[in-house]
Amino acid sequence: MTSRFRSLFYSTAVALTVAVGSPAPAADPPADGAFAAFVDEYYAGLFAWDPSQATAAGIHDFDDVLPDRSAAAFEKRAESLKKLVERLAKLRAGSLSVTDATDAELLEMSIRAELLEIEAVRDWKRNPVVYLGKPAEAIDLIMKRSFAPPADRLKSVIGRLKTAPAILAAMKTNVTNPPKEFADLGLIVAKGSMSYFRTDLPAWAKTAAGGDEKLLAAFEAANKPVIEEFERAAAWIESDLLPKAKGSYAIGSAAFKRKLEVEEMLDIPLDKLLAIGEANLTKDRAEFIATAKKIDPKKTPAEALALLTDDYPKPEDLVGATRGTIERTRKFLIDNKIVTVPSEVRPTIEETPAFMRTGGFASMDTPGAFETKAKEAFYYVTPPEKEWDAKRKIEFMRQFNKTGMDIITIHEAFPGHYLQFLNAKQYPTKVRKLYTCGTNVEGWAHYSEQMIVDEGYGGGDPRVRLAQLSEALLRDCRYIVGIKLHTEGWTVEQGKAFFVEQGFIEPEIAFQEARRGTYNPTYLYYTLGKLQILKLRDDYKKAKGADFSLQKFHDDFVRQGGIPVKLIRKMMIPGHNGPSI
Repeated sequence: MTSRFRSLFYSTAVALTVAVGSPAPAADPPADGAFAAFVDEYYAGLFAWDPSQATAAGIHDFDDVLPDRSAAAFEKRAESLKKLVERLAKLRAGSLSVTDATDAELLEMSIRAELLEIEAVRDWKRNPVVYLGKPAEAIDLIMKRSFAPPADRLKSVIGRLKTAPAILAAMKTNVTNPPKEFADLGLIVAKGSMSYFRTDLPAWAKTAAGGDEKLLAAFEAANKPVIEEFERAAAWIESDLLPKAKGSYAIGSAAFKRKLEVEEMLDIPLDKLLAIGEANLTKDRAEFIATAKKIDPKKTPAEALALLTDDYPKPEDLVGATRGTIERTRKFLIDNKIVTVPSEVRPTIEETPAFMRTGGFASMDTPGAFETKAKEAFYYVTPPEKEWDAKRKIEFMRQFNKTGMDIITIHEAFPGHYLQFLNAKQYPTKVRKLYTCGTNVEGWAHYSEQMIVDEGYGGGDPRVRLAQLSEALLRDCRYIVGIKLHTEGWTVEQGKAFFVEQGFIEPEIAFQEARRGTYNPTYLYYTLGKLQILKLRDDYKKAKGADFSLQKFHDDFVRQGGIPVKLIRKMMIPGHNGPSI
């Protein structure tokens, strides 16, 4: 589904994850002194504003604090960003090297994306998850990675625990009249966080304290108020927020288009953007129907898909079943020279933590580019909730069918997110080590699903192709539903119906997907990015002629960083000025 890059807990366009077991970092090219100072100042300010981003990046100067999320803090942050834009404009007007000019463009996009969020989208005023997700997310980053001795990390956790109640207090002050969908998700995250602070974190803390009773007592004293605050927050959502949750999730056409400009470097009229998505849905749907007939010409496409989706593991066996997909997908890449695999380290497969279960089904969480010690990478898969009825659980688990799970692992691990960010330590500059956009990272992972089957994964078995096309249809529907939800007044129920009818998606998954579109407006970046990469590959192949190598194309692409494909085109095909899509 997604990596941490596009988590529900909005974090600008800056990456929160990166490489495990990567080659030694390449030396950064020298930057202009004034611009280099600006880069350092920008990130210092960003990490002070959102310390968990620093922790995730592998920078541990802010591990013992959580951010101020008062209304005054948001206003101050916006003013700071506006001043940064002015200063950056002066630097860009001067003489910058090609490398610095690229980084300056990326930074301006990142700053303007954050300003758009604060001033126009304003999720901090309407989405309780912005607050509810932060404490557990930030503390979990410290708990699960061994970048320092456990006792030292526990001391940082205690510091973050002490600042957690203020975030929940800010939520109650700032969030008014949210969309019902956001309030519902807030309750899920609040309850998941309570479980984390009551059970998971204390179990780790007891081990981390290593017999130091004074340290353990300090943890317990700091953790108790956090549990109580989450209990009060959940009660507040149920009794106060939900009855008043009548706001609109739609951000509108102007903000939607602007998000694509400042987050993905794409300036496309909405009617053209929608036409691209609809055309791709038509193409993929036709291929899906034709492939279904190869499996059983007497069955409908939905019935043919059911032959795959009926073969799914029990929820308690989901992690084990996922582990079985890693070696065969990785081996195929190596045997067929698809892309270089630069590490022997494998990700750890675990259930998605309860506080992160907001509509995603699988994700990848890897250490940051500046992490020097921790190597733990987590491939998360989400089981159905225990309190769901049997029908809902079955609909949910069908996505984890035996054939489809290979496609999920291709997306999340090999050659998708995990492999791409195995290369992160060698990205050429500080900015490119810390920046990502969805059309690149999600586009690459989604492109990988189609590409690897095109290259022979599955040995031509139409069931494997059908599983791949099922994932493609899901992303095509996201593309269209996101636009319709935010610019044409669609409801979640209309979105759900579209996923079911056009994408052959199970009703429970269709609901989860449509609801995700309310808080992740531009989740069209999967398909849009895939189409950009396919076009880049075609143009690159024409430029290289007889020298074209698929492996070299892939190696060159994943070494550029998670930057917009429009910029990668300039680097991989010098002098080529064609459109990116």
